[in-house]
This record gives sequence, C-alpha cells and structure tokens, in this order.
Amino acid sequence: MASKIRITAGQVSADATLNDSETAKAIQAALPIEGTAQTWGDEIYFSIGVNAQPEDPQAAVDLGDLAYWPPGAAFCIFFGPTPMSTGDEIRPASPVNVFGKIDGDPTVFKSVRSGTTVTITEA
Repeated sequence: MASKIRITAGQVSADATLNDSETAKAIQAALPIEGTAQTWGDEIYFSIGVNAQPEDPQAAVDLGDLAYWPPGAAFCIFFGPTPMSTGDEIRPASPVNVFGKIDGDPTVFKSVRSGTTVTITEA
C-alpha cells in the first residue's frame, strides 16, 4: 500500500505518495525529518541523514518527482528545470533514486527560498 507524506516548507505544504522502493522505506522510517532548503533551479534539496544505496538511479526525472541524491544523502523535490536541464527535461546534478511523487501541483514550491526550514512528516 502506498504511503503518504506531507512536506512543509515555510508557508507551502503539499502531500506526496511514496513508492515501494527500499529508498522510500528508509526515508519513511526516518520520519519526521527536518532540513534547511537549498535551491538549484526548480529543485529543492537538503541533507537528511539517511544513507541509501543507488537504486535504479535516473539521470532525468519527471515534474513532481521526489528523489534521493546519494552523493549528498539529500531529499530532492523537482518542480521544473535545473541548471543541468536542456529543453523541457528535468535533470538532477547526477543520477537519483526516485522514491515518490507530489500529489497535485508541484510548482507551489517555486516560492520557497534557500534557507527555508523544510519538515517532512507522515500525512
């Protein structure tokens, strides 16, 4: 059964659905998680203290994907192009483990700035 989480960044909040990957299970087991947002194009990322191994790593992701970036042990929210993107693709800095997807409109995160506290809890 799919698990739900709530991501709150400043005044912005959205629910997301986790897939059944080992990465998703490790992140869910670590909840609640709090971090400080960093932005990179239309991506928010922050270190989360979860160490997951590469799991079907993807070099490009879809709008609204949640991913884990192994080199930075980071939780990533993708809501548009990054500096590595060409055209309409959404490209992380390096391959990531996609473990979930934002329910609804992920572009609500466009207003979140670096330094904002991000909290992840069960929905």
